[in-house]
Amino acid sequence: MKKEPLVSIITVNYNQSVVTSQLLDTLENLTYNQYEIIVVDNGSTKDNPEWLKAKYPSINLIKSGQNLGFAGGNNVGIKASKGEYLLFINNDTEVPANFIEPMVQLMENNNSIGMVSPKIKFHWDPSIIQYAGFTKMSPITIRNQSIGYLQKDSATYNTTMETHSIHGAAMMVKKEVINKIGLMPQIYFLYYEEHDWAVKAKREGYKLYYCAQSHILHKESLSTGKDSPLKTYYLNRGRLIYTIRNSKRRDLLLSLLFQFFISLPKNSTIFIIKREFQNLKAYWRAYFWVIKNFKQLSV
Repeated sequence: MKKEPLVSIITVNYNQSVVTSQLLDTLENLTYNQYEIIVVDNGSTKDNPEWLKAKYPSINLIKSGQNLGFAGGNNVGIKASKGEYLLFINNDTEVPANFIEPMVQLMENNNSIGMVSPKIKFHWDPSIIQYAGFTKMSPITIRNQSIGYLQKDSATYNTTMETHSIHGAAMMVKKEVINKIGLMPQIYFLYYEEHDWAVKAKREGYKLYYCAQSHILHKESLSTGKDSPLKTYYLNRGRLIYTIRNSKRRDLLLSLLFQFFISLPKNSTIFIIKREFQNLKAYWRAYFWVIKNFKQLSV
């Protein structure tokens, strides 16, 4: 009987040690035997994560010393990992005891699979789905749809299948894939980096899968705020970065025309009507940042 492969579980903490502790509590109940837990503290300024190491002595607590963003924090974890499979999981999640086995088994049985995400359900109502796979990314709007979003969990979403992208809240990646495509792209800081990473994996011939037999519960946007200026800035900046890095010439032109001449005026008007002026300011900052850095993004 083949020994279970080692899984490196990597989560990033930023000023949320209590939330991270709630995840670690659930990880203590795992039925999978071969794993390590790496907690990367991303330069927390409002709390001291040292008590996590005292409460969970088996974890590898690494302090980055500064906020490196989602990709940067996870990359610190990658460099410290020893596993054949790396499981990146948001700290604002909780997991059932047996959620690792189906993903490992899926990847062990099919060498062409490079990345897998489980079913993601909302913590506030575990009967409601957040993610059951992604539709194809539109080459013009640079948006995709999360299959099953806000729908009741049912047999409809119980089929494991190939998907167009994985979900950053929970994704298992073969170390072999990372060795080929490199670390998570840090230029994003937040949002769209997992989609960029997934595109790279597909270019190397790997498949992406949604694993219906595994699930997690996601508290969602605790770090950034659901409709915060921080989220507005990085989400829209990330979308534009992804456009420039991954679009073919014709699609790039059409997409940028759409983003600047349809999305920008439309969303700006909505922010003004709602009197969300901080979000408006963040939105425009995202566009100005991309214009300023366009040449280095297009290389």
